[in-house]
Amino acid sequence: MEDPCPLVIDPTGRDIHGEAARIRERGPVTLVELPDGVQAWAVSAPELLKRLLTDPRVSKDPRRHWPRWMNGEISPQWPLFTWVAVRNMFTAYGGEHRRLRDLVSKAFTARRTAMLQPRVEEITKTLLDGVEEAGRRGRAVDLRERFCYPLPIQVISELLGLPEEQGAELRAVVDGTFHTSASPEEVTDIYARFYAALGELVALKRRSPGDDLTSALIAARDDEDGTRLSEQELLDTLMLIISAGHETTVNLIDNAIHLLLAHPAQLAHVRAGNASWDDVIEEALRVEAPVASLPLRYAVQDLTVSEIGGPDGVVIREGEAILAAYAAAGRHPDKYGESAAAFDVTRGDKEHLAFGHGVHFCLGAPLGRLEARIAVPALFDRFPGLRLAVRSGELEPVDSFISNGHRSLPVHLS
Repeated sequence: MEDPCPLVIDPTGRDIHGEAARIRERGPVTLVELPDGVQAWAVSAPELLKRLLTDPRVSKDPRRHWPRWMNGEISPQWPLFTWVAVRNMFTAYGGEHRRLRDLVSKAFTARRTAMLQPRVEEITKTLLDGVEEAGRRGRAVDLRERFCYPLPIQVISELLGLPEEQGAELRAVVDGTFHTSASPEEVTDIYARFYAALGELVALKRRSPGDDLTSALIAARDDEDGTRLSEQELLDTLMLIISAGHETTVNLIDNAIHLLLAHPAQLAHVRAGNASWDDVIEEALRVEAPVASLPLRYAVQDLTVSEIGGPDGVVIREGEAILAAYAAAGRHPDKYGESAAAFDVTRGDKEHLAFGHGVHFCLGAPLGRLEARIAVPALFDRFPGLRLAVRSGELEPVDSFISNGHRSLPVHLS
């Protein structure tokens, strides 16, 4: 990576979309600098990104394809360490990825997701009762704290069979995983606490298995060779399901609500029948990708970008890192035109990459969509006079360049 001036990514994520615009301005693929001086090629053009995500010359396995990891240059105190260090399908490549994804798919089935709908509806109603109580006498209510956050964490906890008393600790460690400006001490503390909590859960389910995803993952077996998930793979798969299945859905619900409140004409389209709630969810995923940038991928061999439709003169060398810039891709004018940054539920082309693409497409996407599709309309049906308690510009982003959401979402119910 010879460019002396990579774009330095703000680890606090204070200006996700301003930074995404600067990435796009530098071209479809450009060098960026992540925390601790780690450089990567950020890919923002949607079609080029789709090709890279499905190219066999691109890997997610640092142990085989990232020299900086193999040479011991990446410290456990690096803020993105957990994203790289885990051993699960998120960081697997080729046949190893197929093996792990097949094992997880046996446990995390479409049937298991569909069966959650009545429970998601029940949790949603209970949370909305609490929101109504909190908002009495005109008091402002933080919807992220009271609604957007607790719904996915309760769903994922029940899906995994997590004891209720572990809920608070789970919330803390998930937040810490996405905190990309965390101190070295915070990084190592979160890493240890996450594994401790998961170890307790696995031990419990081995003693007393139930009809939950954790027990199903423990029992999952490859039909061909009879292998199961190793202990490390099991823990890291649970970490992936909890982190990805929770934070992304929180941000999706948060962003969808905020977009509708900030753009009342779009909410009017839905209420008039000009657009559906599915349109709301997909357009929210496009214009406010819950994961702004996803680390990391690596070139298995020298990759001339022009060969897959990218610009001339760019070669991603073997072993160099790649960052999927989803927030930048979701608002790319080459695909969505001059109105790319606008939230428009009547937009014809709402295709997006918010859940990834190719073999690493998010297995939990149906569950995230299910939760948002139930939660968002239920909120607006319950509180038709809902409005923001502050101006949109006063909302503060979460402290992360990976996670794209708000620290709080204060509203008045009428």
